Amino acid sequence: MRRALAGMAGICLAAVMSLAAAAGERMNTLDEFSEGLSPDWSFVTDQVMGGVSTGKATLERADGEAFLHLTGRVSTEKNGGFIQARLMLERPLPATARGLELEVRGNDQTYYVHLRGRGPSLPWQFHQAPFEAAADLRVVRIPFDAFRPRGMILGRPIAPERIRSIAVVAYGRDHEADLAVRRLGWY
Repeated sequence: MRRALAGMAGICLAAVMSLAAAAGERMNTLDEFSEGLSPDWSFVTDQVMGGVSTGKATLERADGEAFLHLTGRVSTEKNGGFIQARLMLERPLPATARGLELEVRGNDQTYYVHLRGRGPSLPWQFHQAPFEAAADLRVVRIPFDAFRPRGMILGRPIAPERIRSIAVVAYGRDHEADLAVRRLGWY
């Protein structure tokens, strides 16, 4: 009888821990696009500084899943070289966050995440980290200490509670961009 109760208690504890982990994972999600594309997202190209890159960021659905789809042509002509989808954060990330987690697929190319901090900054000041987007859907984890400052007078590393925007970016070389983001969050 005691062994049976201990077994039941173990099963209940495992179920509670599983539910807590699932709830914790859900709380770490910034966007999974199930409600559509939030107005907190914006699309920006190098045209704001005289570049000629073109593209779009749209909400698309495939196999019952919603994705942010970043597509376009990145050109380094006229000192350009980027297209991006940027999320302005409504509230800061917790100080205990260790990095970002993205669920992505793409065209087997390198893409970037750009972080901008709170306080005054110029358009060319951000923290940047690369990631690979394979053709199949994958989870990519990028620790905050992997982000490198771009532009002058930026501190390193960026504190998670100071991040005001997160962007997925096709950047730095002439290429066709095709990146789908299924989920964005932190760990």
